[in-house]
Formats: sequence, C-alpha cells, structure tokens
Amino acid sequence: MKFEEVNMNKVFLEKTREHGFEEMTYIQEKCIPEINRKRDVVGQAETGSGKTLAFALPILDKISPGEGIQALVLTPTRELCVQVTEVFQDFGAPLRIKTTSIYGGVSIEPQMKNIKKADIIVGTPGRILDHLGRGTINFSNLRFLVLDETDRMLDMGFIDDVDRIISHTPKERQTLMFSATIYDEVHRIMSRYLRNPEIIKTHSHVDASKLKQVYYDILQQNMKFSLLVHLLKNSTPGLAIVFCSTRQESDVVAKNLKSQGVNAVAIHGGMSQNKRLQSLNSLKNKNTDVLVATDVAARGLDIKDVTNIYNYDTPKTAKEYVHRIGRTARAGEKGKAVTLLTKRDHDNFRRIQKEYDMEIERADMPDFRKVPFTRYSEERSDRRYSRRSGGGGGRPRQGERNFGRRRYSPRTERPRYNNPRW
Repeated sequence: MKFEEVNMNKVFLEKTREHGFEEMTYIQEKCIPEINRKRDVVGQAETGSGKTLAFALPILDKISPGEGIQALVLTPTRELCVQVTEVFQDFGAPLRIKTTSIYGGVSIEPQMKNIKKADIIVGTPGRILDHLGRGTINFSNLRFLVLDETDRMLDMGFIDDVDRIISHTPKERQTLMFSATIYDEVHRIMSRYLRNPEIIKTHSHVDASKLKQVYYDILQQNMKFSLLVHLLKNSTPGLAIVFCSTRQESDVVAKNLKSQGVNAVAIHGGMSQNKRLQSLNSLKNKNTDVLVATDVAARGLDIKDVTNIYNYDTPKTAKEYVHRIGRTARAGEKGKAVTLLTKRDHDNFRRIQKEYDMEIERADMPDFRKVPFTRYSEERSDRRYSRRSGGGGGRPRQGERNFGRRRYSPRTERPRYNNPRW
C-alpha cells in the first residue's frame, strides 16, 4: 500500500517522498488505519520495521500545537529516545508541532525549559520520573501514550517506573505499545493498560534467505582478534558491528582495530551521551566502517546498510543472539552474521543452537597472519567505570557505606545514584 492511499495530512506525503518512502511497510499499513480509528494497538515489530512512522504520523495528524503535552513516548534507551525525537521533529516541523527528548546523563535545566513549550515528549523512564518528582512536567492533557520497545524496558527493570508514570496519565487516552517479543510481563502490561487492543504482528526478525550465519572454531584464544581483523579487511563489503560482552572489551577492541588500520569506534553505556551519539552518527554518515558495541546497540538502534555482524564475544542467550544479528539483512538486503568461538564461548553457543531453530554453519578457517593485541587501557577503564557507576570498584566517600551499585549516606539512608542509567 502506498502512503497516498491513507487519509493523512498532505504535508506527511511530501515528507515521505522527500525521504524516498513510497510503499508502506507491513507494520505501517496495518497500524496507521487502526490508530486513526482511535483503537489501542499492540505492534510486535523489530527495529527497522518502520514502526516509528507507524505511530508518529497518526499522532502528529491529531496534535494541536500549543495546547500542552498531548503525547508521551517512553523508550528504554537514550539512543532510541533521540532517534524517535528526530522523526517527530522532522515530520512535525511543517505543522509547528514541538517535540522534545527527555533522558538522563545530561543537564536537566534545558529540559525544564523545553517541556514548557512541548506538544510531544519522548523520554526514558528514569528521567521522566525525575521531572514528575520535581513537578516540572504535567500529563493532564495527554491524549496518546506510546510504549516503545516494551520488552526491552521490562528486561532493563523499568516495569515499576512504567507503572508509576502511567499512573500520572489520564485514563481516557489512546495507548499504543510496540515490542519485538511478547511474553508474560508484556501481556500483563497489555491487559492492565490497553482497552481491547488490536494486535498486529510482523514477520520474524530474521529472513533466512537473506542472512547467512556462520561460526569459526578458533583453537587458540590469542588468534581471535587476528581473525577478526582479517575478516573485516577481506570479507566485509559495507558497515559492520562487532559485539563485545563488556564496556572495557569494546574500548580495547576498538583501539586495537584502529592500530591495525581499521576505521572503528566504540559505543557502550559507560560513555557520555555526546560521545555515544558521535559514534552513532559517525557510522550512520559512513565516516566509520566498524562500530564496536556492547548489547546497548543490539536493540532500538536503526542503523542502515549494515552488511556484517561479528559476535566477538558470544551472547549468553538465543534471544540476545537474534537481536544482535537482526541489525543486518534488512529491507530486502543480504547480510552475514559471524560468531567467533574460542574454548570459553562453547557453552553459550551450544545453548543458542539448542534454543535457536535456524542453521548456523561452521566456516573453514582462512589463512591469516597474527597481529598484535594490546590491553593497554583495560585496567584504567575498569577503574574509571567503577568510579562513575558506583559498581563496587570505587571507594565509598567518607561517611558512606558502599552497597554494590548504590551508595547510602548514614544520615538519610537514601540511595544516591552516581550515574543513573536512564
């Protein structure tokens, strides 16, 4: 179905042509008419399916500028928050509809000013609750509530935050929920907050005809990085994402790739918001060839033209594996997912093979030369991240007791978060 066939503002049609969108995706074709009928909707859809436009266009079509906050979109991560905001701002600008993003890790004062002028808020749960607690945000005029990447929000432990935020919204509202998977907790949210929702499901994350999946069985642990360098230089025609299990490993791998002449940047939760966005934009603008990431990039990031996924560290579950490889083979394009196995990775990989019903082929080991791998920054990174996050490695301040991630003052016994992860 073409966008012209749906009853919507002509401004949106001009914008879709400007972006090269002619045919609707499946989730857009099914969701937009139902949202226009004022139905609550549940969309089971992965990142890259076009789901943001599926809810953004009908919401923008019904917003009246200058009448307070009329729509709230909750997202699990800062990166997704920024991406969704950009879509609303782009398509809403001709209608003078103001959208602002609300997330942690940045100063709260500019957000307070922007909220006063906003028609639409896109935010992460923690920072939204912060504003509710300060009384700097009001949802009394809210007409639309969107829960984006619901399963991811619940996986990250935001379920109580989501419940509290929803309690501050009017009961008479239209609620839209999008989730890559729908399991018991997601069903609970559906049954509690949505009224007779229309449930729309897209196809599977992975098109087996488009995505080739292979693994390499590496006998020597110290040859893993050398193989990665060889594959990136000789078997990677476009953009690549290399997944590592920790922040420190992501930094170290990225720096070693640079030393081997590979144009790589890292992204993970220990970086400042500005640096994370710089890494993403560098990849999107094709100023970088390789993004070295923790699983923060496996969900909610719509990065186009990724031809290869490399599991430098094997994920622990089949669910994580599927989300990682779902970054490639999109929009009818072919892609390749490569898992690099050493002795310590086999237990996780066997678990994935047992739960995952698609074939992962063993690849023949190519001829490649060993290259140096230096762990020059790992110990320094460990200390920096532990201090910043309060992760047990940093010392408590004088007069405080250290309880893992949170630090408590004996005066108040109230938790103080050094670096909120919302």
